Amino acid sequence: MKISGFSMGKNTHKLYYPMKEAVLSILPIVDEYVIALGDSDEDDTTREELLAINSDKIKIIDTVWDIEAYPSGMEHAHQTDIAKEACTGDWLIHLQADEIIHEQDHQTIVDKCQQRLNNMEVEGFLFQYHHFYGDYNHLAHQHGWYQNEIRIIRNDKDIHSFWSAQSFRRIPNFDGVSYKTKEGTHKLKVEKINAHIYHYGWVRPPRLMQNKSRAFNSNHKGKSVANAEYDAKPPVFDYGNMSQYTPFTGSHPAVMTERIKEFDWADDLHFEKNYRPKREKLKHEKLKYRILTAIEQNIFQGKHLFPYANWIEIKP
Repeated sequence: MKISGFSMGKNTHKLYYPMKEAVLSILPIVDEYVIALGDSDEDDTTREELLAINSDKIKIIDTVWDIEAYPSGMEHAHQTDIAKEACTGDWLIHLQADEIIHEQDHQTIVDKCQQRLNNMEVEGFLFQYHHFYGDYNHLAHQHGWYQNEIRIIRNDKDIHSFWSAQSFRRIPNFDGVSYKTKEGTHKLKVEKINAHIYHYGWVRPPRLMQNKSRAFNSNHKGKSVANAEYDAKPPVFDYGNMSQYTPFTGSHPAVMTERIKEFDWADDLHFEKNYRPKREKLKHEKLKYRILTAIEQNIFQGKHLFPYANWIEIKP
């Protein structure tokens, strides 16, 4: 059995993505790690960080992003597909540049891949999520934050990245462009695995969080629209009322140790009970989602109502 890891990114170091840590987090259990590295700015050092890992498992594919050809976030899926198509493993582990796997889950992942290697009904594996928010000690648990996602797939030419690289679908006779078209696509049959993705996408210094949001929205809305939107916003992101987030009591992946030591924006976070963010409310902060969250937490033990599910779950 052979396992490949794959990721994509552009300006990841400049925008405070832990891509190096993502690679390191599964390097011990993969036979190769393929990265589609976009045409980053001159002051971005992602390539240097990846090369400094000094592993012959790492394979970098240089790419040029084309937002006009792949608008509305589809370039994220396209870049993910470029990395995926270069993988040679039986199973492929996809990590976005802000997603980490804990070393405590390594053996579980390897064992599950081995157990299902010849069971072709299983097309992938579904992970649980820890969404860190604001700092490394709090989790976003509210309605609207997805609880699961596909992060291991079979190496099958008809399986493609989907939407804005959020997930995967089977797309026969794919035209190479329509990453958001549902017609003619099929949800993957997946099995849930007892392992977590540690998602650090919402843990950045406030200024870099705003820069990341601007870049992300440029890929979805176009640069001129995103720049006009973000030029009207404060340069520093307001994480809002941190008292509504769940304290994290577990351990972080070992590869995150040094990055966590760099945390220096505690004074910019607000834990006052009645604090209101000085910005437009995020989706999960709005009344409708706060009501749904309260119902889920107090009646359904945290299980989400009407959950996002881009898959068909197979029970083991």
